[in-house]
Amino acid sequence: MSMRSIPVRELILGGAILVLLALIAGRFPDFVAPGNLANVFNDTAPLIILALGQMVVIMTRCIDLSVAANLALTGMVVAMLNVAVPWLPIPVILAIAVLLGALMGAVNGLLVWKLAIPPIVVTLGTMTIFRGIIFLISDGKWVNSHEMSPAFTGFPRAEIFGLPVLSWTAIAAILVFAVMMARTPLGRSFFAVGGNPHAAVYTGIDVGKTQFLAFVLSGALAGLTGYLWVARYAVAYVDIAGGFELEVVAACVIGGISIAGGVGSVAGAVLGAIFLGVVKNALPVVNISPFWQLAISGSAILIAVAFNARAGRAKGRIILKSAEATS
Repeated sequence: MSMRSIPVRELILGGAILVLLALIAGRFPDFVAPGNLANVFNDTAPLIILALGQMVVIMTRCIDLSVAANLALTGMVVAMLNVAVPWLPIPVILAIAVLLGALMGAVNGLLVWKLAIPPIVVTLGTMTIFRGIIFLISDGKWVNSHEMSPAFTGFPRAEIFGLPVLSWTAIAAILVFAVMMARTPLGRSFFAVGGNPHAAVYTGIDVGKTQFLAFVLSGALAGLTGYLWVARYAVAYVDIAGGFELEVVAACVIGGISIAGGVGSVAGAVLGAIFLGVVKNALPVVNISPFWQLAISGSAILIAVAFNARAGRAKGRIILKSAEATS
C-alpha cells in the first residue's frame, strides 16, 4: 500500500468540498455562515459514524449492506422500549443500542467467517431479514414523538459548547477510529488483511476473525446511530433510513477507500461523508431537485472508482519496473 497516495486523494476531496462551498457562497452567502455549517455537519453526523464502520469492513475486502437495516431495527427496538419503560436511563438505552447493533454485525461476521459466504450475499440477506423483523415486532405501526419520553428525544439534541450531542458523538467516533487505525494492532490488521490476506496469515493474523471484528464494529456503530437517528427525528417506522446503506458505501468510495481492500483512511471516509452532506444540503438551497443528489452521488462514485483504478494500475507498473530493475 502506498501511504503517499492517500493524502493526495484527501487533498483533492478537501479541495472539491471547498470549491463546492465557494460556488454556493457566491450565490447564497448565508450557506457558509458558521451556524449553518455546524447544522450541515450535524445532519451529516449519522453518515460519518456509519462510514467509519463501513470503512473497516471494506478495507478487509468485505462490504456491509445491512447497516441501514441494522440502524432501523435498533432504532425501533429502543423506541418501543422507551414507550414500554419510559424511566429507563439514557446510558442503558445507549448500551442496549450498541450491543444489539454489535450482535447483528456479529451475525454477518460469523456467516462470512465460518461459512465462507460472500459478504455481499450475507449482508443482502440480513438486510432483508432485519427489515422483516422490524415489521414483525412493530406490526407495521409507527412510534411517534408524543409516545417518546422527553429525555429519550432530548439527548441527541442537547447542546455542549454550541454543538449538539449528535455532532459530538461523530467527533468522538472520528478520534477513536483515528487512534485505532494508526496505533493499535487491530487497526494494522485491517490494512494487512485487505492489502494481502495470504501474507497476513504468515504474520499470524487470522483473516476471518479480523473480518468478523470489522463487521462487529460496523454493527455497533449502526446500533448507536439507530438510537441517535430515531431520537433526533422523534419517529420510528419500518422503512427508516431506506437506501441509506448506498450513501454509506458511496461516502467510503468517494473518500478513497479501495473496494479491493487494504487502502483507505479515517480522514478519507469523513471527507467522503462531508462531501455528500454538503451536496445534500446545498441542492435545495440552489433550487435543484433532491433527485439530482442520486445522480451527483453516482457520478462522484464513478469518478472515485476510476481514480482508484488508475492509481492501482500506476502502482502495478511501478512494482513491475522495480522487479525488472532488480532482475
